[in-house]
Amino acid sequence: MSRRSDILQSAAALIATSGLRTSLQEIADAAGILPGSLYHHFESKEAIFVELLRRYHDDLDEIARQAEQRLDDAGSTSAFDRLVELGSAIAQCAVTHRAALQMTFYEFPSDDPDLTALARQRPSATLQATLQTLRAARWSGHIGSHVDIAILADRFVQTMLHVGLDVIRNDAGPDKVAALLCTIMLQGLATRAVSDAELDASAAFRAADEVVRSWQTADGPEDDAARVRAVARAEFGRKGYEFTSIRDIAAAAGMGTGTVYRLIGSKDHLLTDIMRAFGEKMEPGWTGVLGSDSSPLEKLDAVSWIHTNVLDRFGDEFRIQLAWMRQSPPDTRDPGWLFSTRVGQMETLLAEGINSGELTIDGPSTEMLARAVIGLGWIPENILRDTGTRAALIHIRDTSLRGVATRSD
Repeated sequence: MSRRSDILQSAAALIATSGLRTSLQEIADAAGILPGSLYHHFESKEAIFVELLRRYHDDLDEIARQAEQRLDDAGSTSAFDRLVELGSAIAQCAVTHRAALQMTFYEFPSDDPDLTALARQRPSATLQATLQTLRAARWSGHIGSHVDIAILADRFVQTMLHVGLDVIRNDAGPDKVAALLCTIMLQGLATRAVSDAELDASAAFRAADEVVRSWQTADGPEDDAARVRAVARAEFGRKGYEFTSIRDIAAAAGMGTGTVYRLIGSKDHLLTDIMRAFGEKMEPGWTGVLGSDSSPLEKLDAVSWIHTNVLDRFGDEFRIQLAWMRQSPPDTRDPGWLFSTRVGQMETLLAEGINSGELTIDGPSTEMLARAVIGLGWIPENILRDTGTRAALIHIRDTSLRGVATRSD
């Protein structure tokens, strides 16, 4: 391995675990060189970021090229196997390039135009190759005509890229997680076709919708401290926790830095307050759904309605929560969404559905399945913005419960 590649590998490993605040000194130490020597290979930390992003996008473009070549030489490969192969390649790329993937989540605070452009760049070639693969699956009769395959292609690619987030993958291999996600999206978890009308009428959905309506009537900020928290949520969600300072929050709120410190204390205290408030919004929804007189399938659907509306109303908090879980050790107490608790609740719910014969899936451990189902229960934010909450929920039903593949029943 060349010294340049060694530096990039060290930087990627550090950024993946410690975030974008990783210093050049830390990168040099991990690479076993002096900081001065590092400058012989990269003129700045931003130059390292640029190279990591370029390699990430180059690998995604190569995945797209190979996927299109497989379509030209389809042979006897089934539509399902082609999609699993494509999904696994995207997932493996996301795990390999976890640092670069994280750089694409926020507005990158940099004056370097190349870095900013690369961080904002969507995987267009991969999206197009996925769309073509799905079209071929539809032409073969594998995917039904009721699904918008342009939206499905976007969802597919983003879902596989999110395998690069350890919070969903945990310690499972990316190929196994990708295959499981493909199976759920294509075949669904429900053992029978279930209509929207039937799901809408469930007690679990009514319980979820009651909580959602309570958010819509909630009062806005009433005092200066609440206003600071609202501004901080927006700044953290836009730029990321790491790159947002108290000075940034004070400027956005039109206050002095000292005033903000007196109102909310440290940035860590502010983060904890925001995450706790997020958890307090989520908790009644999960509690109401799980305690309702409904089947596991109906409860699974109602949880998705909670998630869809949380993302619609509280997208900043969701992004902050996701970043916090990425940077924290697994045993850190989580004052927000209580992710480990949700995984346990989802395991129980899925086990009940499988034991009753209402849900079916072969192979994975209950924890791996629970993490995958939770991941699929969150619609990508750009799709939610384009379609609205109702259409987003129906898409989740199609890709989690019913499956997009043509059913024989």
